[in-house]
Amino acid sequence: MIRVLVAAWMSLALNSVTFAQAKPAAPVTPAASAPEIKTKPDQARVLTGKVLSVDAKMGRLTLKLTDNKEINLITDSKSTKAALEKLKVGDTARVFEKGGKLIAASPLKAESKTKTAN
Repeated sequence: MIRVLVAAWMSLALNSVTFAQAKPAAPVTPAASAPEIKTKPDQARVLTGKVLSVDAKMGRLTLKLTDNKEINLITDSKSTKAALEKLKVGDTARVFEKGGKLIAASPLKAESKTKTAN
């Protein structure tokens, strides 16, 4: 009786391997028409652009990015609103955003175009 059970168990164990599903071929990814920034949803992005409008009291900022896209950001953080007070329209700013929410903002210093002679 034990031999019959062992034989039945072995045949089931070996036959179940043959019923395993084959792995599908790797999906073909279509060529992207325009390159996009790929980030994880929970990851913050660093953006640099020209300040089009800023409202520190309401926590709103509009930037024109280097690729001519406009982005509107909002914040509820008191410290970020304080940082927005340092920005003026026309400034170049670096901002950190996550899901459309402004995390941090800072003006970029203008680089000196004059070089010292040696």
